[in-house]
Amino acid sequence: MEKDYNKTLNLPKTEFPMRGNLPEKEPKTLANWESDKLYHKIMEKNKNKVSYVLHDGPPYANGNIHMGHALNKILKDIIVKYKNMNGFKAPFVPGWDTHGLPTEIKARAKVGSEKAKTMSIKELRTLCAEFAVGYVETQKEQFKRLGVFGDWDDPYVTLFPEYEAEQVRTFAKMAEKPGTIYRGLRPVYWCPKCETALAEAEIEYANDECDSIYVKFKVANDNNKLSKFGVDLKNTYFLIWTTTAWTLPGNVAICVGPNFEYSVVKSGAEYYVLASDLVKQTMTEGKVEDYEVIGKLSGEELENMTAYHPFLAKYSKVIVGDHVTVESGTGCVHTAPGHGMEDFEVCKKYKDLSVVVPVDSRGILTAEAGQFQGMHISKASPKIIDHLKDIEMLFAVKHIQHQYPHCWRCKSPVIFRATKQWFCSVESFKNDALKAVDSVLWNPAWGRDRMISMISERKDWCISRQRTWGVPIPIFFCKECGKEIIDKDVMMRIADIFEKEGSGSWYEHDANYFLPEDFKCPHCGSESFRQEKDIMDVWFDSGTSHAAVCSHRNTLKVPADLYLEGADQYRGWFQSSLLTSVAVSGKAPYKNIVTHGWVVDESGRKQSKSLGNGVDPVKIVKQYGADVLRLWVSSADYHSDVRMSQEILKQLSESYRKIRNTARFILGNLYDFDPNKDMVKHQDMAPIDRWALYKLNQILDKCFNGYDTFEFYEVFHSIQKFCIVDMSNFYLDIIKDRLYVEKADSTKRRAAQTAMYIILGSLVKIIAPILSYTAEEIWSYFPKISSDNHESIFLNDMPQKVDITVSDEFVNHWNTVYKIRDGIKKILEIQRKEKVIGSSLEADIVVYCGDEMKKFIDENISELKEVLIVSGLKTADEKGIGQYTVEGLEDFSIDISHSEFGKCERCWTYDKTVGKNKEHPTLCARCCDVIDN
Repeated sequence: MEKDYNKTLNLPKTEFPMRGNLPEKEPKTLANWESDKLYHKIMEKNKNKVSYVLHDGPPYANGNIHMGHALNKILKDIIVKYKNMNGFKAPFVPGWDTHGLPTEIKARAKVGSEKAKTMSIKELRTLCAEFAVGYVETQKEQFKRLGVFGDWDDPYVTLFPEYEAEQVRTFAKMAEKPGTIYRGLRPVYWCPKCETALAEAEIEYANDECDSIYVKFKVANDNNKLSKFGVDLKNTYFLIWTTTAWTLPGNVAICVGPNFEYSVVKSGAEYYVLASDLVKQTMTEGKVEDYEVIGKLSGEELENMTAYHPFLAKYSKVIVGDHVTVESGTGCVHTAPGHGMEDFEVCKKYKDLSVVVPVDSRGILTAEAGQFQGMHISKASPKIIDHLKDIEMLFAVKHIQHQYPHCWRCKSPVIFRATKQWFCSVESFKNDALKAVDSVLWNPAWGRDRMISMISERKDWCISRQRTWGVPIPIFFCKECGKEIIDKDVMMRIADIFEKEGSGSWYEHDANYFLPEDFKCPHCGSESFRQEKDIMDVWFDSGTSHAAVCSHRNTLKVPADLYLEGADQYRGWFQSSLLTSVAVSGKAPYKNIVTHGWVVDESGRKQSKSLGNGVDPVKIVKQYGADVLRLWVSSADYHSDVRMSQEILKQLSESYRKIRNTARFILGNLYDFDPNKDMVKHQDMAPIDRWALYKLNQILDKCFNGYDTFEFYEVFHSIQKFCIVDMSNFYLDIIKDRLYVEKADSTKRRAAQTAMYIILGSLVKIIAPILSYTAEEIWSYFPKISSDNHESIFLNDMPQKVDITVSDEFVNHWNTVYKIRDGIKKILEIQRKEKVIGSSLEADIVVYCGDEMKKFIDENISELKEVLIVSGLKTADEKGIGQYTVEGLEDFSIDISHSEFGKCERCWTYDKTVGKNKEHPTLCARCCDVIDN
């Protein structure tokens, strides 16, 4: 009667599925995390540990999340989970930025243009709030689905009354310091489409086509300095150059460089004044070939001359300024103080020059533009150029393309427009801000220089916006004397009201509601006031989160340990947070800054709807699962731009499969292993088991370093290599024989199981911050000891390195074994493909090598046979060269033949003892021994 020896093998058994089926299983795991209140259990477990605070930069609540959101939140989640499993209490309070123009535009669009015109402020703000809160809830669910842990039940939202109150208190503390908050007439970036001022952080540059023009300003009074060259003043002109013809109505001056040399150029009957260095270039642009320089003088000598405006009944004064260059143009700079900061500053030095702003909030020219009144600036420019041609005041025109500032919200070109705005004077605390920058660790390191440069070059921050949906600037104006009331105590009173009623109360009550009883104007004694209508810049909203959130919640702290956002936040949230914090406390609100790049397609192009190359994270999760998306985040060097495509996702899915299969193989071979009683001491393990634990320690070092330095790709690549190269292709492949064939409770088998148990127990913890859903699933199948938290992998700590010591000799020994196996295995694979052998166990190998290697092999024949998974191995008795040269080993070749012995039915080894046992004629001696015992 034939015996079924397969039943005597210890074949793998596990219910842990081979296929992840993540899109279906992950929501169930998420539901369990939520119902079990896992995040709060983690906080309770870690309550007495050192605090580590990663403060969440608030995304804007105006739509579904995109890949940039996914990258950002997963990066944060990896850090928070790692810290919580590695000795810290790391709370995560998610936040949302909710005020601002995009939401207001959506609200107005929803009701239609006609209804929007008659809608009350209260109605509009209510509608805006509904929009924002709706998107907060949408994004919240999408972030949670990514596996992100946090205090989702109690996030911070900038429209919450308690947040708005703290924002006003921060403003009050800043305003208390003389000169920090002030109101003034200054040119600011202005978006005619959005009808509001913009800060530098809200500007982006894009290509723009325009006409660059050279315009003639006829000399009116030369102070007798040009006449000496014999010019005809009726035909003498200053030549200016500009790319914004629509700003010409705002011209009040022509600015020259005081130390530059200027030439008087004669061409035909006309004379032109321009910088000597730019004569040739300018004449070329004007297609003037016949000209001569008849005189020269310094820019300083030109000062206080006057010229006629080319088409308006007014004069233009010649002034001097150090900002003038001779790199382009004519060296005679068209100066309109209402349309440029440098123009504005230089004109302040001349008391007789006024600031003219002939354009309204919508970009429409006013009466001060003369015949061009009522035209939009985009249509006015070509009309002005045509008019200059008609009146023969256009010297040259050229169509060009250049980088021009655009509104980052509506993507339309912006203008410089002088209006009365509220400013924060960065100049007043700039030195403290620069010192604060140096107190921060920047990752990448170039972040420090970038922030230093931005702050050094910044004088003011325009913090007022001419909109409705936002936090009102808490300042009053006296109706009698017109002066502003900047009073800290009054603002603190307003903050208290906002905390109870919300900032919408500003529009529902008059000034007296917010002012103390019998309050009088400190300037004139009047008791009649009106509120400021402008709201605060949204960067001021989010930039005060250190005060409204980190200082306000006892689970958080200031400074936070880490801010992590996209590299664009150097001009945004990183900077506004730093400025508001330094202005109030003199210190940075964070200890460490880490930045990531943009998500781009596989060709390196920024993802966008117009290009059709965007990848939706919600769709990815539905197709592949959140853990594959998380694996993508961990695999990238995110400090630069990160590529994303379907092909990349397919590759990562394969990486995920290999990691999962490694875990499944181990779980399948631990089915009868009880770590509470079956563990084998390290000294009783086989050398290869100890080698595997040594490799585990190496991988843990690399992973810990990767997590600690925020280089998560180091974690990903280390784990991937460990699972594929060290485990699947080497250790786990080799020990299959021991696991399946040896007696179930033998020391040899238990030793291999012990090593695998330690390896998977460490691996599941080290991957948990990245593959959160999968780690939780593995943990539910993993055999545990009493000291483990059985409920969740995240209620356990990161693994400790194995207490095992290996010598250099041991390491060198296994490096040699590895090389031998790697080289011979390639030849065995060729033999298998050529059908010389069916499997490596059919092979009988003879090795030809040098004396030292021969000695090594002869002393380790048994071990090498196990490692090579072959039935026969020996070294040649005589010197010679084998048929196959082994790559990577010098003076090393082999012969391979099919084993001449019989095949053991149970272990498949070809051995001379097969057939020697009458009871088990198809088994080798080893298998007979296992069966009989």
